[in-house]
Amino acid sequence: MTDEELVIGMSKGNQAAFEALIHRYHAPLLGYLERMLRDRKKAEDVVQETFLKLLTQLKTKKIPEKIKPWLYQVATNQCRDYWKSSSFKSEKQVIDKLPDQESGDPSVVELFERQESRKEFLEKLDELSNTQREIVYLRFYQDLKYQEIAETLELPLGTVKSNLYHALKKLKASIMRKEEISHARSRS
Repeated sequence: MTDEELVIGMSKGNQAAFEALIHRYHAPLLGYLERMLRDRKKAEDVVQETFLKLLTQLKTKKIPEKIKPWLYQVATNQCRDYWKSSSFKSEKQVIDKLPDQESGDPSVVELFERQESRKEFLEKLDELSNTQREIVYLRFYQDLKYQEIAETLELPLGTVKSNLYHALKKLKASIMRKEEISHARSRS
C-alpha cells in the first residue's frame, strides 16, 4: 500500500493502516531525530508527538498530500521549537559543563577510534548552518529526494541544492584541513 492509501485508511479509522504507517516511518524518523537532537529519549518523544499531530490532522479531515515530507516537516519543526525553548537552553548549559571522558581500555581501542571519528564528523556538521545540517541529515541519513527535502523544509528546490552543495564543500574543506594537520604532525 502507498503512504496515501494508508493515510486514507487511517482517516477512516483503520487501525491496521495506522500500524502499517507507524511501522514504515517510526525507525527512520527516530534515527533522524536522534541525529538532530542527540538524545534518544527526546527523539522518541518527538516521534510520538509527530504521529499524534498526524492523527489530529486527520481528525480535521485535512489529509496531507505527501505524507513522508509532511512527517519530516512536523518532526523538524518540533526540533526547532525545542531548540528555542528554555528547557533546551538550561539542559545545554549543564551538558557543556560536564567533563569529557575517554576510554583507556585497550580492548575497545578500535571502537573508541570509530566513535571519535563519528564524534568529530558530528562536530563538523555542527559548523554548518541549521538549514545546511538539516538538509545533509535528510539527504544522506534519511535518503529523502531533493523535492521531498524542499517540501519538508518549505524551501525552493534550488535553495536545497545550493545549500547541500555548500554544506558538502565546507565539510570537505574541514576534513582536508584536519588531514593536512594530522599528516604534518606525523612528519615532525
